[in-house]
Formats: sequence, structure tokens, C-alpha cells
Amino acid sequence: MCPYRLVLEHVTSRWGVLVLIELMERPYRFSELRRAIGRVSEKMLTQTLQTLERDGIVHRDAKPVIPPRVDYSLTELGREAGEQVRALAMWTETRMGDVEKARRAYDEARS
Repeated sequence: MCPYRLVLEHVTSRWGVLVLIELMERPYRFSELRRAIGRVSEKMLTQTLQTLERDGIVHRDAKPVIPPRVDYSLTELGREAGEQVRALAMWTETRMGDVEKARRAYDEARS
């Protein structure tokens, strides 16, 4: 797979999109982020964060305290990607009525 397609897949994955949108607001601890996203398993969120960290999109800040504290935030590259993803999410929300109308027309034509 082409390298840019792989990054695109990471950024636009089901959980990648939601992580980027949430982290646009502020840094999160793992459990906070999991609650904010909802319905994501611990394993899937961990994998998503690790993938986005490897791509230079997410920054993981582990503080040497007891109990351990890890915060996740977006890098500059991540903020750029987040802006693009958020714009697409906003477009989807704004145009959902048109999408539903098109779906009904498609389904009616097929019945």
C-alpha cells in the first residue's frame, strides 16, 4: 500500500476521526478520551493512539508520577489533520438532510 494511503487510512478510520476531533479541543488522559469518544474498546483506542503517535499526529506525554499519568494531545501535524477531519464532519452534519433525501430516493427507485 502506498505510504500516503496508509496515513489516510489511519486518519480517516472509524476511531481515528473521533480521536482527532476530540483532541482538537484539548489534551486528554486515556480514560477521559475513551469516555468522550464512547463505545470504543480499550484495545482499539490504544491501537489507534499508538498508530497516530507513530505517524507523528498524536503526542503521548507520560509523566513520571505515582500513579502514572499519560496525556494525549495533537502535534502540529495532527492539528492540521484534525482541521481537515473536523471540516468533513461538520459538512456531514450540515448536509445530512440531503443525504437522507438521496437515500430515500435511491431506495424508492429500487423498490
